[in-house]
Amino acid sequence: MLILSIRTLVLYLVIVSGLRLMGKRQLGELQPSELVVTILISNLATLPIEETSVPLLGGVGPILLLVCFEVVVSWISLKSRRARKIISGQPVTVIQDGKIMEDRLRDLRFSLDDLMEELRQNSVFDIRDVEYAVVETNGKLSVHQRYGARPLTPDMIGMPKPGDDCPPPVVVISDGELLAQSLLSCGLKRSWVEKQLRRHNLTLEEVFLMICDRNASYFLLPKEKTGKKAVKKG
Repeated sequence: MLILSIRTLVLYLVIVSGLRLMGKRQLGELQPSELVVTILISNLATLPIEETSVPLLGGVGPILLLVCFEVVVSWISLKSRRARKIISGQPVTVIQDGKIMEDRLRDLRFSLDDLMEELRQNSVFDIRDVEYAVVETNGKLSVHQRYGARPLTPDMIGMPKPGDDCPPPVVVISDGELLAQSLLSCGLKRSWVEKQLRRHNLTLEEVFLMICDRNASYFLLPKEKTGKKAVKKG
């Protein structure tokens, strides 16, 4: 049992390291080549775990080989547009100027039900509101709505632009832990955080969440056991 646990742990660490090497996209929407590599890695990993007679290196070696292959393929795709087109394909426009391109849907084996489902996932329930729709290489649908159906923006109603566009707030305290990198991005110091906590009679360990922006506006949420209410400043 101990040997099986060790083998499983080693393969787990190898696969996690491999996915990290292949990049963030491997954890999200997969391209065809990435999906194949992911499936192969999962199958290769099960053999040494289920069959203790199979050498551990017999599972680790092919996994590392696939990871290296995927990294090389990704590099080639990055450098060559033609290679990228062959490996990952290219986006296909399925709605153009409000017209459904039936032949392209057939080529993609994309039914009308599939199209309507993807539109709903883009918060579009009336196909007449769509001007363009593109099936991306990962199979997802990107939608460009007609002008009258687009969400209202400040530019549409002529709202004046603020003088200083402040970046979105970031988490600076998460479950009692101060995140130094986030605090640095706000241009603030630990002493500033400690000062704000003292104002509200809180310690770092008593804070469940604190978010802040570069204007030093913050939202503070104490842990439930403190019995204190959330604080918003700015």
